[in-house]
Amino acid sequence: MQKTFFISVCLLFMSWSILAQRERVENLPSFDKRRIHYGFYLGLNTNGFKVEYKPSVFANAEIEVESEVGFNVGLIADLKLHNNINLRFEPGLISNTKVLRFKHVTAGQDVREVGNTYLHLPFIFKFSTNRLNNVRPYVLGGASFDYNFSSNESNQNDNFGGQFRQNASNLMYEVGVGIDLYLPYFKFSPSIRGIFSITNEVKYDERTPSQWTDPIAFMGTRGIFLHLSFE
Repeated sequence: MQKTFFISVCLLFMSWSILAQRERVENLPSFDKRRIHYGFYLGLNTNGFKVEYKPSVFANAEIEVESEVGFNVGLIADLKLHNNINLRFEPGLISNTKVLRFKHVTAGQDVREVGNTYLHLPFIFKFSTNRLNNVRPYVLGGASFDYNFSSNESNQNDNFGGQFRQNASNLMYEVGVGIDLYLPYFKFSPSIRGIFSITNEVKYDERTPSQWTDPIAFMGTRGIFLHLSFE
């Protein structure tokens, strides 16, 4: 799923770039002179978990992760630091669903559906090339604080009661590439981004040994975003 998603987005970027190069009239000529500007974004995501294991009493532990396509939406505040460098604050919401299959559980394959809604608070540095007609490619990178409203961190039931729990507060970083397209009335900026959790998101079960959480050394979000911003 993620490979198909990535290839589709790359093809879309190439098409946009070719179409934009045909337009020779310079739109929004003074847009980049602004010190501060605002906007909003919409997008799609496909998020999974990276799982690392540690020695435990459960030999051959294996957790299979399936991700579904989710959505992301938010606002943009952009501060110009240099002609080619901007600092952006992009608060928003990220929603997605993952299915975890604990293939090593002794009673047979056990399944947990994990629905997540994150408050995403990233600070991002955007490094742009010089503008060429109505096109301006860029790369970006930054870090974020994320709060998971659906973590079930305070739920008294754990996996023994059928409830998979996560830590609510997490740190993540993201990197990406994109293209600014200057249209007659606004700037449209598609980008593709990768997001990676720095902190361990799993909340361990209270009882031990736990077939579900004891084998996990680290479980963190890994995802790909299609990010469409309007400024």
